[in-house]
Amino acid sequence: MDIVESYISVEQIKQGEEFDYQPTGCEDKEPYVLMVLGDSMEPEFNEGDVIVIEPGANYRDGSYIIAYHNDEYIFRQLRVINDNFYLTPLNPNYVSEQLNGPEAIKGVITQKKMPGNRRNRKNYV
Repeated sequence: MDIVESYISVEQIKQGEEFDYQPTGCEDKEPYVLMVLGDSMEPEFNEGDVIVIEPGANYRDGSYIIAYHNDEYIFRQLRVINDNFYLTPLNPNYVSEQLNGPEAIKGVITQKKMPGNRRNRKNYV
């Protein structure tokens, strides 16, 4: 029995976790999974970790999110400072970027599955 009906293939285009979005046939509010590429979200998220994204989940300062920024999708931690939204990498070798607004937030990471044992996971919301 297949648990995942479809998935989005992720390619590393530049530094970080940028990827091309390919429609999967899922409804806009259905959760989906992506595999982390790159090191911009280390040490919490390592290359090869699988993240579960909930498009309809509520976000808050400190949430891990997928956002549409500069014509591409990106995985970062959301920081809200004085009503300004920032995409913040966890790895200090990368820089934070200001997000245009909350409408650019496309989903909240709710779970991480690490390689190895299928029970090796962590919840975030």
